[in-house]
Amino acid sequence: MTESSTPRPRATAERRVPATVLRLRDPHARNPGTALDLDIVRAIRVNRSAVERRAATMPTRRTVKKQWQAAWLLRAITLIDLTTLAGDDTPGNVRRLCAKAKAPVRPDLLEALRASALPIRVAAVCVYHELVATAVEALEGSGIPVAAVSAGFPAGLSPFATRVAEIKASVAAGAREIDIVITRAHVLTGDWPALYDEVRAFRDACGEAHLKTILATGELATLTNVARASRVAMMAGADFIKTSTGKESVNATLPFGIVMARQIREYEAETGAAVGFKPAGGIRSAKNALDWMITMKEELGDAWLRAERFRLGASALITDLERQLEHAATGRYGAAYRMPMP
Repeated sequence: MTESSTPRPRATAERRVPATVLRLRDPHARNPGTALDLDIVRAIRVNRSAVERRAATMPTRRTVKKQWQAAWLLRAITLIDLTTLAGDDTPGNVRRLCAKAKAPVRPDLLEALRASALPIRVAAVCVYHELVATAVEALEGSGIPVAAVSAGFPAGLSPFATRVAEIKASVAAGAREIDIVITRAHVLTGDWPALYDEVRAFRDACGEAHLKTILATGELATLTNVARASRVAMMAGADFIKTSTGKESVNATLPFGIVMARQIREYEAETGAAVGFKPAGGIRSAKNALDWMITMKEELGDAWLRAERFRLGASALITDLERQLEHAATGRYGAAYRMPMP
């Protein structure tokens, strides 16, 4: 559990919330951020044993079966940021990835599941800056946004001006979402003003594009650091907070997710702004996806089971989801080659 020594009350008649904040209840609204409040940040503490106990029991307390599981798996597909971040990426395999993004499930399976009329497609396609224009062209007319990893991804150690310029270049190329990575040293040394200023500058560079802030949780040493970094990123205007780059030795885990989700919940209670959440790295199976969805439902509610507020950063996951849907439709698991990925 995330604990604060000075809990903040929800908005009441006595504690007026500006109309601009109340409008943030719109699921598509941006998080404008707030001033940095170091008293709030430094008061955050995390009970590690309680969080780990909650994470261990979460998958066993809630399950979905039969036709309800198929419905959840279809929803999981619509939450995926379909990603390719390999050194050997080419325009050709990005185009194939975009084709999969637009039609992620075989039509015969959708027909068997009586889901042909549903708009089943992924939430976004995530690529390096160099391939943004290729992805934008391949997705034209689909409504699927392109997300670009930026700001010196994955280490975040290139010159600051270069990182800002990269964000602006990706937006100019057509990216509607930017996944930036923070300087971990700001968290590890407790330099919260530096972290706030960095994320705020990245948010300003994004313009109308949504900002997803990658914390690289596996490199932040403690759950308390993860919680404090989450809160500072939201104060600075992050539209999403994201666990990992996928390149760390430890990526998305449920304890990190619970800590970050509770900071999202507290921030919304204080400001009215609903910030999204994106786990990424190591999410490869349908069971992993369901565990994350159940965690979101338990910690934040049904509103965080929609792409406006929740994403699954993954590449291999979509193949297992399609195999599980074939089992739901036919009672048999299909070979992976029948659900090819680029």
